[in-house]
Amino acid sequence: MHDFTPIPALIGGAIIGLAASLLLLTHGKVAGISGLYGSLLRQGTSDRAFRFWFLAGLAAMGMLVRLTWPAAFASAWSASLPVTLLAGLIVGFGTQLGNGCTSGHGVCGLSRLSVRSLVATLTFMGTGFATVFVVRHLLGGAR
Repeated sequence: MHDFTPIPALIGGAIIGLAASLLLLTHGKVAGISGLYGSLLRQGTSDRAFRFWFLAGLAAMGMLVRLTWPAAFASAWSASLPVTLLAGLIVGFGTQLGNGCTSGHGVCGLSRLSVRSLVATLTFMGTGFATVFVVRHLLGGAR
């Protein structure tokens, strides 16, 4: 494991946990990004401004980090735009089917001891592991 960085990982995890906790404590909302985004697009959502500004803050911080520390975004990812778009659509479909995403179930749901979130997290993690195995070892894809 040449990319083992426990201290930055611990700090990042603590920041994510703190942000999710603060959102729950101050707004009574789970920090599930797909749910926040999906509800922003639906008519009749009463708190659209909150959802918009939360998501805008995520994007703004990503852009700020990109400008100040470009190496943080270094990646060996080399998929084409059509493959990336297809992957995004599949993930979006999955988050709707599973009633949430990794941030909603994996961070917020597990911390609330939700059995549904445990099952969802085990399902999407297992599916991710299986996908990586198939692509890397059976199809000879990117490493």
